[in-house]
Amino acid sequence: MWNLQGRVAVVSGAAQGLGRATALALAEAGADTVLIDRNRDGAAATGDTIRALGRRVMVSDCNVSDPAAIADLFTEVDQQFDSVDFLGNIAGDGCLARPEELTIEDLQRVLQNLVIGRFAMCQQAGRRMLKQGRGSIMNIGSLASSTALGRGHIAYSMAMGAVIQMTRELSTEWAHLGVRVNCVTPAQVVNPSLSARMADDPNLESRFLRGIPAGRLGQPDDIRGIALLLASDASSWITGAIIPLDGGNMAMNAGGTPGHQLERVQSFHGSK
Repeated sequence: MWNLQGRVAVVSGAAQGLGRATALALAEAGADTVLIDRNRDGAAATGDTIRALGRRVMVSDCNVSDPAAIADLFTEVDQQFDSVDFLGNIAGDGCLARPEELTIEDLQRVLQNLVIGRFAMCQQAGRRMLKQGRGSIMNIGSLASSTALGRGHIAYSMAMGAVIQMTRELSTEWAHLGVRVNCVTPAQVVNPSLSARMADDPNLESRFLRGIPAGRLGQPDDIRGIALLLASDASSWITGAIIPLDGGNMAMNAGGTPGHQLERVQSFHGSK
């Protein structure tokens, strides 16, 4: 049930991070891949690794915030492959700004990237999956889909909240036709942009870790198992699910204390 031989996976953000890890995991299980990233050279490098496994690869620098470009992309996919079996809907940009300072133009840009573009990807992949009578879509959301982060995340959080509801609605509409739609909601996963933010703010990592009981930040490879599960027949009765990938962050009450900080807390109480 874990075998993806003969299946085609479309993955955005495939040059690095969660997208690259997803594409490699699915290719190792047998899938041919369509790799999308504005960093075409990075996506091509991922493709070279996948070709070495004996899989077919298509590389594109499609702008996944542009519905017209997405339609052209899937027309090209149709020309090269016989099916679209999985969509890893991963790429998309946010921005940081205080609510009172966020411009409407920046808000519209974030919504275009993370909501309109994500929906257009789902729509194009979904049309093909519905025709086949099977398929799986994995949207990537965020902790910000369900809980407020503050720190200027309002545009990003608004968009990611929409991604969760889009996932639930698509699942409800399409499940009886064989198309499954789920959403994975990561906490902080180390990537170049997060690394740069942590370099600028030496206290940022420790602030994140206070909310993660597992005691570490996420790594891109942490998505490999979930991606393979959702792409394969092992998850044939899983749809409409919102799946945290967060080291226990969502499970912990905001006033809770992670176990890796317990020794300090016990020491504090002992000094009373």
